Amino acid sequence: MEAQSLPAALELVAGGGAGLSPEQRAALSASLLLLQRDYRFERVWFWGCIQGVRGAYYIAEGLGPDCAAPRSRLYSLNCVDWSLLTPASKETLAVAEHVKGRFQGDPSFEYSLLERNAEAAARLIESGQEPVMKEEARLIATIEQIDTAVGIVPRGAFVKTPLGAVHENRHFEGLSLADAKKLSSYFHFTDPVNLKNKTLLEKADLDPSTDFLDSLEHDIPRGSSWSIQLEKRGTVVVLRSLLWLGLTFYHVPMTKQFGYVYFGTGEKNLDLPFML
Repeated sequence: MEAQSLPAALELVAGGGAGLSPEQRAALSASLLLLQRDYRFERVWFWGCIQGVRGAYYIAEGLGPDCAAPRSRLYSLNCVDWSLLTPASKETLAVAEHVKGRFQGDPSFEYSLLERNAEAAARLIESGQEPVMKEEARLIATIEQIDTAVGIVPRGAFVKTPLGAVHENRHFEGLSLADAKKLSSYFHFTDPVNLKNKTLLEKADLDPSTDFLDSLEHDIPRGSSWSIQLEKRGTVVVLRSLLWLGLTFYHVPMTKQFGYVYFGTGEKNLDLPFML
């Protein structure tokens, strides 16, 4: 969610029970604006919070002119001081999937891969590295996994230019209430996968400037990966992910107000297929 509208946005997603204290909100409102100035980001999003055993990670994302380009991600332990995270490699993402359990809240904490992924540990040993994964590396991998799986935007909120860059749609005035209650009105804000597999006939009715992302209606398990509710007396549409518990998206129909935030433990809900 946008840093500039953080207090109001947090109120709209407060129905899930998670949130920030008044002191944390005040600290974030000030530090995120400084973050945007110091790193010269076009915009800064407050991504959310991953709660560890001994502490919490507060996450922010910085975007450039192209909103679909890789984002810069930063974390803070106190909502004031921020550290830049190194982008996760494919190997880091693969290894992180085998690291289970709660985060500790200590970026320097090390997970032993010998007990979790013998194959990955063997590769590291062959390359002369220690068979361990630091929590900081697991943190960036988890953020990447959550953004890829459940980071979403309303249809039409962003447009793709003929040159391939993605920008905010200045003409977007929000979804209608009827459309806002449909999963097909929301897209994954990441590189499309299902869209590439569509036939030319299926693509005939799509607008290439707005329909360039994958729709939520194809998520697996189909129709059971998301919860859609009307809150604030029917004025706000809220989507909650059942795959990554703690991810909440909100949209106020007929306005430009939308965003998502994560408050959770950073653990994927592997039991979802058995809960249906």
